[in-house]
Amino acid sequence: MLDIQTQLFEAQNVRFGPIDHEAHPEIESKWTHDAEFMRLYELKPVRPLSAAMVKKQYESIEKEMEEDKNLFYFTIRAREDDRLIGKALVEWVDWTNGNGFLRLGIGNAEDRRKGYGAQALSMLLRYAFGELNLYRVTAVVPAYNEGALKLFAKFGFMEEIRRRQALNRDGQFWDLVSFGLLNAEWRDQHNGRG
Repeated sequence: MLDIQTQLFEAQNVRFGPIDHEAHPEIESKWTHDAEFMRLYELKPVRPLSAAMVKKQYESIEKEMEEDKNLFYFTIRAREDDRLIGKALVEWVDWTNGNGFLRLGIGNAEDRRKGYGAQALSMLLRYAFGELNLYRVTAVVPAYNEGALKLFAKFGFMEEIRRRQALNRDGQFWDLVSFGLLNAEWRDQHNGRG
């Protein structure tokens, strides 16, 4: 049984929030100029984006959320000062089969490896399973993203598919790993934590 008192959109150091069309485009534009972030977050070819281009993306994201109802996009903010530090998504939701894909990223290098990603993933799973009542979720991770591989394994995700050398990055081919977690598995872990 889920604890009704549990804050849906807040964790110890981070909270989920909506897009801020004034402040966020400038910040996220900087992330798109950071090759490390883009390589960790995006599977498709990347390019730097201007703040105006990011703002257009936000408008497109909000339109898709409103019309298609299969995308749930959250900004990740530091609780101490409410600054934007990342983004978390449940996307490509297939309501018939109760499936969804998860993606999250922490933008600035100095904010990575501080546990923010784990807190955000915990909230995202609570949202996907507790609020959306999905049956299962999938995360697709390039094999070079060791931090994400460890994070999903820590949360009980099982490696389900390994597409060998499916991603070409910087002249090298990498495996793409699909991890899955079932609602029942998450609930068992969640209840085990008390």
